[in-house]
Formats: sequence, structure tokens, C-alpha cells
Amino acid sequence: MSSAHPGRRAPFLAAATALAAATALTLAGCSSSGGSAGDDADAKITLTVNLFSEFGYADLYKQYEQAHPNITIKENRADLGAHHQNLQAHLLAGSGTADIEAIEIGQVAGFQPQASKFVNFLDNGVSADQWVPSKTAPASSADGKTLFGVGTDMGGMALCYRSDLFKAAGLPTERDQVSALLTDWPAYVAAGKEFLAKSPNKGAKWFDSAGNLFSAVVAQAPTGFYDASGKVVVTENPAVRSAFDLVAGAVKEGQSAGIQAFTPAWDTGFQKSQFATVACPAWMSYEFKANPPVDGGTWDIARIPGGGGNWGGSYLTVPKSGKHTKAAVELAKWLTAPEQEAWLFKNKGYFPSDQALWSQPDIANFTDPLFNNAPTGKIFSQSAKDLKPQPLGAHGAEIGTALGNALTSIEQGKADGDTAWKKALADVANITG
Repeated sequence: MSSAHPGRRAPFLAAATALAAATALTLAGCSSSGGSAGDDADAKITLTVNLFSEFGYADLYKQYEQAHPNITIKENRADLGAHHQNLQAHLLAGSGTADIEAIEIGQVAGFQPQASKFVNFLDNGVSADQWVPSKTAPASSADGKTLFGVGTDMGGMALCYRSDLFKAAGLPTERDQVSALLTDWPAYVAAGKEFLAKSPNKGAKWFDSAGNLFSAVVAQAPTGFYDASGKVVVTENPAVRSAFDLVAGAVKEGQSAGIQAFTPAWDTGFQKSQFATVACPAWMSYEFKANPPVDGGTWDIARIPGGGGNWGGSYLTVPKSGKHTKAAVELAKWLTAPEQEAWLFKNKGYFPSDQALWSQPDIANFTDPLFNNAPTGKIFSQSAKDLKPQPLGAHGAEIGTALGNALTSIEQGKADGDTAWKKALADVANITG
């Protein structure tokens, strides 16, 4: 992701500073409440779509407008935090929402209690079977009778690595060999130690940032920040502390470039070869395309250590307070239909959450020249199939940010591991009340 798309499907690295601005309710172009006006198929209407960053929809909007000459689509964007806070406020007020509102997977649990304020897609020709249960459950009412969000992409994970930097350090470069070497996260950290010892490029670190690595590691745990009952379990869940300690230890060994993800400095890190590996969910391919190494280095992609996992993904919703609910439902259904989700993966890198696509040849056999013609379709499909979904909670994004900030303080030399962990727990307690 370039700096133009901060927070893109990055729940553990969300811009928490945006929350204060949310109460201003300044999202441009939001429609006022008006029920189902504009349901006349021939009426000329403008559909507003509120997103929190780049979804790759521009070309699809044009296609839809050509097929529906009476419809104009206007997209608005805000920071991830501000976007979701504004949506909550508008739902509470009963007005001010766009016709379509995106919700990020790390935020969706906070909207479940308000499922009745959104149009039920199950009443509008949508089958929940289009997606795996782990995708539909977070965007459903507690009784499962309302599906208030249709799935866009998902963040099936892989490991992106610089094959030229690996070769220079004497590490294997073929992706199957890399996957075999980096079977789990302890093996990954051990390889990082070897890389630093043998690499002739002393300016290159093993990974980009502690927060990014932590996001990937903790995303694989059966239970993360919440248990199945909705209780916050950061303190007592050993998987969270284990992930934190593993990353903190790697930072102490000098393996992290210490560059905050989704910043201009991160873009520069890609361009100037400042790190050899990045834990990369499918949607992150934008960053590699936007910032190729200036030294001609090449990226490749392998299975993620530990196998499986999901980091990010989103939903499209239609608030009942929107002005053109019927037309908005049809657009949301079209944008998340198999044909459009397949197009988005092949052209934009956003892996589809539509499970039927994972085994279709044009997805399963897709290769990407950006990653040395790696079989990204196969890699991300397998990651999605291996996914063991975690229970989600309303404050997951903020909790992840607190833990990521604690790891950043270690990178910056402001705290040791134990001090940073205690500060993170205090921040989590403040977040969850």
C-alpha cells in the first residue's frame, strides 16, 4: 500500500488518532435519510459509496454506469478509524449514511448489535453460501437471520521475500525451498539471524516492522484478542504474549527495519531494499507494484510460516437510512459477485472471499509476474482453505494498535519487552473499559 491508502485492511495498524475527528461528522457527499427513494428503475440517481481506502472499484463503477445509464456512482473516502466512527454516529442519528458503507473485518463486530439498521441481504436474493461461514458470521445478526454485509476480499496470507537478497546471504531462493526453511515463526526468526550474519548488504534488515510481523503471527492463533463468548482475553491468552515476545526478541536482535507500515518511509523501504521479507496478505500487492526496488531487485512469494491465516478483508453494507436502498443493494451485490471478485484479484490483487472461486482454474492457476510468476492463486487459495477463524470483538482494531505501538516503542529504544507489554495491557484496559 502506498501512503495514499493508509490503513488499508490493516486492523492491527489502524490510525487511532483519527477517532477524535470522527464526531465532527464531516464525510463529504453523505446522503440524508430517506428510506427507499429512487427505487424506480428508470429514475436518475446518484449512489454514494463510503470507503476507508482504495478498493479498486473505479473501472467497475464505469462498467456498472454503462449498463445502468440512469445511475451515477460517487465514492467518498476517510481514514479507517474516522470512517467507522462516523458510520456508528450516523447509524445512531438515523441519518447521514451513504447508500453503501464499507466495514473492515476488524471493525465489523462492533456493528453486529445494530444489524437491524442495515438492509438484510438474505431478503434480497443473496445466499450466505457464497462465502465461508467465517466470512458471513461476523456480518450477521446474533440469530443468523440477518446478513447485513456482503464480503469483498479477504486477506489470505503469504510471505513476500527478496530472492536476490536471499541469494546474497546464502539462503535458498526457490519458493518451495523457502517455504520448507520457514516452516513456522521460530524458524523464520532463526533464518533472520542467519540473514543478518551473512548478508553483504548491511543496510537490509530481515523484516519491515514489528507491528506488521505481530499482526501476521497473532492472526494465526486459534484465539486472538477475544474468546468465543466475546470476552477480551489479551492478558490470559498465551498466544498473544507468545507472538509479542517472539517479535520483541527479533527486534532486540536487530532484525526489524523499524519502519511503520503504510507510511511514506515504508514506501521508501521497498524502493531502497531496506528489508528482505514482508508478511503480506493478498491486498498488500499494491505496495509492491507502486514501489519496485530501484536497484532492480526481485520479489518472490512463498507460503506463510505456520501456514494459513487471514489478515484483513471487508464488507459492503446498505444502511436502511440511505436514500436509494434498493439500487444500493443491487450495486453491492454486483460488486461482490464472483465475476467482479475474480476481476479484482487478477487486476488489483484483492483475493476473493467468494469460496467457489478458489478452485476455479483462472484463480487457482493464476500467476503474477510481479512475484517472479509465482502461483499466487494457489498460494492464497491454500492459505484461505487453511484458515482457522478467530473470534472477533468490537475493539479488535484498537487493541491491535495498542500492541503494535508497544512493539514500536521497543524498536525505537524507548522500552524493553516487559515494560512495553505492561504499557500495552494498560492501554488495552483503557480501550475496553
